[in-house]
Amino acid sequence: MTRATAAFTLPVLLGLTLSLALPASSSLAGTAAALVQATEARPAPIARLVQADAAEDLVAVITSAGGEHRFTIEVADTPDERAQGLMFRETMAADAGMLFDYGSDQDGVAFWMKNTPLPLDMIFIREDGTITQIAADTTPYSLEPVASREPVRFVLEVNAGTAAKLGIVPGDRLRHPRVTGP
Repeated sequence: MTRATAAFTLPVLLGLTLSLALPASSSLAGTAAALVQATEARPAPIARLVQADAAEDLVAVITSAGGEHRFTIEVADTPDERAQGLMFRETMAADAGMLFDYGSDQDGVAFWMKNTPLPLDMIFIREDGTITQIAADTTPYSLEPVASREPVRFVLEVNAGTAAKLGIVPGDRLRHPRVTGP
């Protein structure tokens, strides 16, 4: 004996869907149908919340003795994104940068400038947001490794000279949603 069912697919966040199969005679089937129509008619408020969180992920703030310095950033947090970095980029806005995120403090974090025409400052940062060192004015196209002297989770690359111009030094702090420290 088979029972009649009503199937519904609900769009959920991040392109995922939720499928429901309910007895056709169930009052829940009618409720689900109304929910599907309402969901298709307007975006769910939670989607706007996710978009707002994503926007916050695109801003990094460094607090130094000279004040707060905001950077519009791209985040590189996969091996492929970190390997590509800023290679082949010929220009970058003065208040822009790329934040490399390794997920937790890592030993042996090092960069090179292969295929990178922009001179950069590399700001090495612990998981708690503390800047540990700055490799200033790196040489475009260089194959020499630029390494952190201690474990770091993040590296923020900005245009060469930015750290000196803004007075950013080791001990200053990065504020970003991914930073787990105080």
